[in-house]
Amino acid sequence: MPTKEKLVLPEGYGRTTKTLSWESVRAQLTEAKQYWLATNRANGSPHLVPVDGLWIDDLLYYGGSPETVHVRMVRADPHVTVHLPDPWKVVVVEGEVRVTKPSPELAQRLADHANEKYAEYGMQYDASSYSEPGVLHPRRVIAWSSFPKDATRFTFTD
Repeated sequence: MPTKEKLVLPEGYGRTTKTLSWESVRAQLTEAKQYWLATNRANGSPHLVPVDGLWIDDLLYYGGSPETVHVRMVRADPHVTVHLPDPWKVVVVEGEVRVTKPSPELAQRLADHANEKYAEYGMQYDASSYSEPGVLHPRRVIAWSSFPKDATRFTFTD
């Protein structure tokens, strides 16, 4: 469970008076259909792309061909930022992506979630679909639904 605190904002932005619950932010991350993934190119410029993903056990699992720009960028520099699409209920996740080989049980669990979450794609995912997913390990999450009143920072430790 991450620690949480009110964001301290620059003068003129207003004051944070309350914090969001991690449970409500986790629900937004779990229910999101797409996640905007920002990676870093070798020259320092950002690369931004929407990806499908599964927020499970406070980690974001997602995939992509090794030929895609975002997968190549993550393998070169694992530090990323993810933003949910809703500009009014903001959730920004900063962390590090690690390509992993999940256990067969976890891979099947991911496939089962994907089959439910993305049923409209008409695809059938199986455990092999998650043989080497990218896994975003969050370091920090910033969220709000009524800026600046509930601007909240969640900090994760490994």
